Amino acid sequence: MPHPMLSSLMPHVAAPAFLEVDRCGFFRLPLPLSDRSFPLRRHSRPSLCFLLPSLRIRRIPSTRLRPYRFSAAFVPSNSASSSSSKSDSEHDDSVEGVEAAVVSSQMTKRVTFGLGIGLAAGGVVLAGGWMFTAGVAAAAFLGGREYFELVRSRGIAAGMTPPPRYVSRVCSVIYTLMPVLTLYFGNIDVSATSFAFIVATALVLQRGNPRFAQLSSAVFGLFYCGYLPCFWVKLRCGLSVPALNTKVGHVWPVLLGGQAHWTVGLVATLISISSIIAADTFAFLGGRAFGRTPLTSISPKKTLEGALAGLIGCTMTSVLLSLLLCWPTTTISAAAFGVLNFVGSLFGDLIESMIKRDAGVKDSGSLIPGHGGILDRLDSYVFTGALCYSFVKIGLPLFGV
Repeated sequence: MPHPMLSSLMPHVAAPAFLEVDRCGFFRLPLPLSDRSFPLRRHSRPSLCFLLPSLRIRRIPSTRLRPYRFSAAFVPSNSASSSSSKSDSEHDDSVEGVEAAVVSSQMTKRVTFGLGIGLAAGGVVLAGGWMFTAGVAAAAFLGGREYFELVRSRGIAAGMTPPPRYVSRVCSVIYTLMPVLTLYFGNIDVSATSFAFIVATALVLQRGNPRFAQLSSAVFGLFYCGYLPCFWVKLRCGLSVPALNTKVGHVWPVLLGGQAHWTVGLVATLISISSIIAADTFAFLGGRAFGRTPLTSISPKKTLEGALAGLIGCTMTSVLLSLLLCWPTTTISAAAFGVLNFVGSLFGDLIESMIKRDAGVKDSGSLIPGHGGILDRLDSYVFTGALCYSFVKIGLPLFGV
């Protein structure tokens, strides 16, 4: 791509340029750009204050296997006098207006789809049983597909050999079956071990020279996309003891299950999911308002101030909901539950950020407009389900609950 300054030194030639966006065709580029012209700031030096009117950007349609491409060309104006009469502030206002329009469009799309996903997820959690398990199985299937696409990306595949595609297809089926088997048998440990043996056998029997990197990435995918989501099924559907102190159960319609529908698993799942949403929201707002200190190099945009705001919001939400739903019965246990939810959500977010960083992509996919892929939306929930289930089964008895 020609340097902009070299192009600007050619006032009589509209020097074309191309901007290559290194994105795999399977992941759409979330930029709603059309053919537009952007005014350019003139250099402050008098020797460079000649015609530099605008930069016109045109989006070239891409195929599934070809990266997205934009063409850019410097377009001269009709007269140098009319161009020189524009001030730098006018150029800044034009650029800021375009940027504000793009940000506003992205934010509107993000909020709209976020609310839709939240309402649908709330209905699935309240329904429980097979409907909740089917939702977890679908998320595991889609998350597994995105995970193996990340493993095959240029950034990761350059340093390791990814598993064959038939192995990833087998793993996707396994990820879908594991939540169902958890609901039916109540225990996933034996099934997970058996599935790991099947995956290892398929890799060993493949043609060519099997590599350890293939085994490690496939087994981690089995753990990350299959085994860990099953704990949400164990939490929501396995803890079927009625939460008798919950006042909502007294007025819950009999046709929808009555008071027996409000179990410890349902209450714990609602508090956990709400706390994670609060943690993400408070961390985002706190980071934008007060963020100064980087939290970790894995995700440069995360700040220590944002993490502290997320911790406060997550803990407050857990305590308030515990008072509303009368579970857990002590404030200390509710605060501990909130802290655990925050730790699990932050850890899951960082793990997915590390995978995407090595893959060299911003989003894991483009399934959800404005949010990216399914892993981008559910990364905070991957490890949290296992931590919450362990806390309810082991931690709460320590608090006398």
